[in-house]
Amino acid sequence: MINVKDQVYNALLTVTDNVTDYYPRDWAEDLTIQYMEEDNRVVEYTDMKEQKAYVRYRIDVFHRRSTSGAAVAVDAVIAALGLKRISCQDIDDPSGMKHKQIRYEMVIDVETGQVYHSM
Repeated sequence: MINVKDQVYNALLTVTDNVTDYYPRDWAEDLTIQYMEEDNRVVEYTDMKEQKAYVRYRIDVFHRRSTSGAAVAVDAVIAALGLKRISCQDIDDPSGMKHKQIRYEMVIDVETGQVYHSM
């Protein structure tokens, strides 16, 4: 298993300092970003050793007026990590905030960190 969660978190902090890995509880900020590792599994296993791992992240962007600018900024910093955007959609949210949900994925070599491709 490979852990890129800290890298995702640090990348998102360049967009806003209001980043969380749980549903936002404080809407005082105009921009809130939630991130979640949805999947982290072995995709290649040889000689009793994990070779490649697949990871998928969901990133939710909340804003009072528009999520567009923040979503573009999120896409840039997450793509720089090697994750590929596989979906992006607006979500109806009970908070009344604008809500955009973006999913990213990649396959990564566990030993070298090299990104191969998305699934």
